[in-house]
Amino acid sequence: MADRLSQLLKQTDLTISTQQQQQLIQLLGLLHKWNKAYNLTSVRDPADMLIRHILDSIVVSPYLHGQRIIDVGTGPGLPGLPLAICNPDKEFVLLDSLGKRVSFIRQVVHELQLTNVTPVLARVQDYHPDPGFDSVVSRAFASLADMLSWCHHLPSANGRFIALKGLATDEELAAVESPYRVLAIHELKVPTLEAARHVVEISAE
Repeated sequence: MADRLSQLLKQTDLTISTQQQQQLIQLLGLLHKWNKAYNLTSVRDPADMLIRHILDSIVVSPYLHGQRIIDVGTGPGLPGLPLAICNPDKEFVLLDSLGKRVSFIRQVVHELQLTNVTPVLARVQDYHPDPGFDSVVSRAFASLADMLSWCHHLPSANGRFIALKGLATDEELAAVESPYRVLAIHELKVPTLEAARHVVEISAE
């Protein structure tokens, strides 16, 4: 699996060290192991997990803004854990309201000795950090409007929302209203994944 990851990374513009690749494979192993007991993801096959969870997460890396990042509704730490592995200089908070998911994240943090990840068990509306975050990342929300409504209190003054979507429809983009503004839409290329992937970058001003 490590060789497969190395080959797939050559199809991207990402620079991932050997140590980081080893940690990503460790994460994959833990996710596969825990998934059998705790049903963390509907993806069962490790080869599919490599594409749909690991690579699908790390391709977001170039679009992270600033140093303090929160992954809202992170589930079993996706995309937050792979992004934290690949960006050890940034600080990540991984927020979810389900105990078994946060327990898994804590185990990964312990086993991989990740010093830049803080797991938080809470509902997003009950979590009020100070200071706010430079990037508010999520791929869990059904719509951009819902993400902005539920997460409006999380960004810092110059923070941005980084919404991970398959396709962002014109209708959905049009629902982003003042004081928010769509800054950019970036198409993501995930090696061997047929489905569309996009990052919608929204200012929090």
